[in-house]
Amino acid sequence: MNLILWRHAEAQDAEPDLARELTARGRRQAQAMAQWLRPRLPERCLILASPAQRTRQTADALGIDYRIERHLAPDVDVAHYLAAANWPQGPEGCGGTAVLVGHQPMLGRLASLLMAGQEMDWSVRKGAVWWLSTREREGREQVVLRSVTNPEQL
Repeated sequence: MNLILWRHAEAQDAEPDLARELTARGRRQAQAMAQWLRPRLPERCLILASPAQRTRQTADALGIDYRIERHLAPDVDVAHYLAAANWPQGPEGCGGTAVLVGHQPMLGRLASLLMAGQEMDWSVRKGAVWWLSTREREGREQVVLRSVTNPEQL
């Protein structure tokens, strides 16, 4: 399975939280990451975005259909993210690839859980993509970090 964690790009400070929109810089970040990500995605994949406006605007930059998933909202826990992606089996009918457009601290906690075996407050930069995969080696399933890319690197 491929699990792609995409943190929303830079957003305005405003209330209510779910209505926060991307800044001009955030829109540029989302576009840059989308241009990098789009050609690397398989033809069929599941793209899920939090119901927050800033995550939907980030996902919009891909120009690919996605689904709003309430289990990726800012106030959920890592278990909800795992369930949304159907980890580790992967989404059915989607080529085994899920893109989750979500929030900190859950994306960092999810990455640490999958890679280090426990939830820790790892930092995921605004607009960044962490690409994780599963593989079997010597009869054991492993999580492999394929890429960490943020807009400033592009």
